[in-house]
Amino acid sequence: MLKENNALRPQIDQQIEDGFSVLTYDNKTNSAQAITRFVDASLIQFHFCFRGSALFYFNQRTYSLPLIDEHVLLLYNPQRALPMELDVTPNSQLVTVLISIKKFHSLFSQEADQISFLSDENVNKKYYKDHIITPAMAVVLSQILQHQPNALMSRLYLKGKVYELLSLYFNPTEATDITECPFLVDEQNVLKIRNAKKIILERMIQPPSLQELADEIGLSLKKLKEGFKQLYGSTVYQFLLEYKMDYARQLLGSGSHNVNEVAVQLGYSNSSHFIEAFKKKFGTTPKKYLLSVSS
Repeated sequence: MLKENNALRPQIDQQIEDGFSVLTYDNKTNSAQAITRFVDASLIQFHFCFRGSALFYFNQRTYSLPLIDEHVLLLYNPQRALPMELDVTPNSQLVTVLISIKKFHSLFSQEADQISFLSDENVNKKYYKDHIITPAMAVVLSQILQHQPNALMSRLYLKGKVYELLSLYFNPTEATDITECPFLVDEQNVLKIRNAKKIILERMIQPPSLQELADEIGLSLKKLKEGFKQLYGSTVYQFLLEYKMDYARQLLGSGSHNVNEVAVQLGYSNSSHFIEAFKKKFGTTPKKYLLSVSS
């Protein structure tokens, strides 16, 4: 049986300043992982889902709110504490920014009248907002997720990136200078690479070759390879393999498919290749996994 650990710890848990923190989470396991953290009423929460999905729970799990792939949730309730309680799906990456209302006002004092939840009529109301992650925001999130927390000047680097992220959130049309990602400096390139991700997942049974994919999205092969690695942290086909293996685990876990059926659904003409890939990923064969979840 697969060993599960249902508590996900942050990779980065950095206090930028008093009342201002950034956390990153990367669920590399094969099961949903729980995050719990007390957050008092003075803090505004920004939850960026760079990859995958999560489900937030409120009021002792009587109400839930999804956070989907490439979206961000803004949560704020000045009337009561709003603890973080969520389940993060496998192969998901999140960046969370917690900032006090006092600190937030100091950053955006001149623009406060343009931010809806800071208006006089909303100042005492709870505020939940779902927003898509723009290409420029995606690049900054990628840089935060790939940052080494013990690196020299780590806190200063994260502070600059989080400031940039918040400015892009509230002014998404603002250009950003992405000197660390030369192949993603054009936001159109980011949109094209996101499209590449969509194409390979939709056609995972018969994915295009890298050259065919590059031609279809309108990028050079070099920019596709470099940009995909920068944005998603892996090669195109490694990303696809990770997705297929997690999908296989879900199909097997449902109990309605046998090993051969799952192999066919994933595009494997030879089930032995599927078995080998599954064992390499999860440390057990699909058949043993199927038996473990059905027993």
